[in-house]
Amino acid sequence: MAETVPAAPLASPRPRRSWWGWGTDDKALPDSECVALGALVPGAADTPLPVPDVRSVELPAARVTPPASLAHLMSDTPPDRASHTYGKAYRDVVRALRGELGAAPDQVAFPRSEQDVVDVLDWAESADVVVVPYGAGSSVVGGVEYRGDRRGGVVSLDLAALDRVLDIDTASRAARIQAGVLGPDLEAQLRPHGLTLRHFPQSFEFSTLGGWLATRAGGHYATLLTHVDDLTESLRVVTPVGVNESLRVPGSGAGPSPDRLFLGSEGTLGVITEAWMRLQDRPRHKASASVLFDGFQAATGAVRAIAQSGLHPANCRLLDPGEAALAGVAGGGRSVLVLGVESAHFPVADRLAELVALARDHGGSPIPTPSAAGGRAEDSAAGTWRSAFLRMPYLRDGLARMSVISETFETACTWDRAGALYEAVNRDLGAVVRKVTGAEGMINCRFTHVYPDGPAPYFTVIAPARRGSEVAMWDEIKAAAMDVLGAHGATVTHHHAVGRDHRPGYDRQRPEPFARALRAAKHALDPAGILNPGVLFDGERS
Repeated sequence: MAETVPAAPLASPRPRRSWWGWGTDDKALPDSECVALGALVPGAADTPLPVPDVRSVELPAARVTPPASLAHLMSDTPPDRASHTYGKAYRDVVRALRGELGAAPDQVAFPRSEQDVVDVLDWAESADVVVVPYGAGSSVVGGVEYRGDRRGGVVSLDLAALDRVLDIDTASRAARIQAGVLGPDLEAQLRPHGLTLRHFPQSFEFSTLGGWLATRAGGHYATLLTHVDDLTESLRVVTPVGVNESLRVPGSGAGPSPDRLFLGSEGTLGVITEAWMRLQDRPRHKASASVLFDGFQAATGAVRAIAQSGLHPANCRLLDPGEAALAGVAGGGRSVLVLGVESAHFPVADRLAELVALARDHGGSPIPTPSAAGGRAEDSAAGTWRSAFLRMPYLRDGLARMSVISETFETACTWDRAGALYEAVNRDLGAVVRKVTGAEGMINCRFTHVYPDGPAPYFTVIAPARRGSEVAMWDEIKAAAMDVLGAHGATVTHHHAVGRDHRPGYDRQRPEPFARALRAAKHALDPAGILNPGVLFDGERS
């Protein structure tokens, strides 16, 4: 039997979320640090763009007045509208800093129950109002920004109040969870039961279960159960034509999976309100190691051997020389492989030793850990990389204020194509960066996830931009990056989703018969075309 979980105590007050950039206001870089950071990039601006006061930003007049029955759920205040205009991509941050908020929703809805979601969709359909489902706004692909015909108006549907773990089935090790719960709050509600979802994307602190499901998010773990798909037992989704709830079973061969239709649907087919998720016992045994390589290709061979070994490390991050230097974990043109293992039941030292031995067989040199000499484990290369990893979005925002392009794109490909893809990105995209910016710039790479049949490379581009032209310059670079990926048989995205920014590449990648089926599903589930039009495919009205 499932155990009903008591309501969680109110969380302690959190720092205020940034309306224009990543994370919280208290962690944003001050002006002096922005200037110091910009000084490291030749060609950067001398002074940072100012951060507008959200209370005084200019917004278009709200064109939608909700009915009295829904007025208590709606807000049209400048802070709410401004903070729900964009996600958190580089181009979003730059436009917010410039006060370019013409795409702001007319209203922000804050439903308190699933019935509220039903009522908002019913009203929106009758009033021809576009509804953009919103988890916590950490999309980096234009997934929550509406760019089309504003029709009768636009409402951002914020599910933050649906934030409970409702039931836990300890026998089956699963939980029924509302979609609006943030990552830290989800884990806090599972912790007393000794359980964890074990899904930790970089956006963990500022993203929700519903957002993970709607975008097929990838977590921190590099092998096995890498995507939230693998953790999903069943979904409950509100569509304009009714509520869709799938059967909760460990597996089924009964036709195409109903959950697979909504996983990755990005709010255009329905609004995910609840899910039964597969849990795991909290790990008690952990160990990590870092290995240096003189060449990136040799390191790639080591990672392939590890991915195909069946040892399934929890962490298997390969940093190329630029990424390793940027994170402060290695210099001298060397690559670094960060390995981690964990278990809820068994010691892991022997498994880590096997992984390190595989890396050594491919020319790697293990880095001695400070803990072995009486130091702190968090001072190791793995700990240094983790700190840099979590801090990076704030540094990105600081560089954006200095008119420096600092943005990423990610992909996945088979092992036989990985080397050529890496070289092509550095060569061909590097040429585009030089052409667009007039500077050499920097292109770094790390493998975030690895599979027996291929890696997921994650690229970072850093280059100075002309003040006022940052977005256009990045868009040109990003379009070229998508061309390189397509030419080498790599996916347009491994875990960032499609949104609106990846649409051109997704249109080319997606088989046309499947596209027709997807459009038919849109017509059947959302006949008025009110749900997040423009993501995945065109065609607002059916």
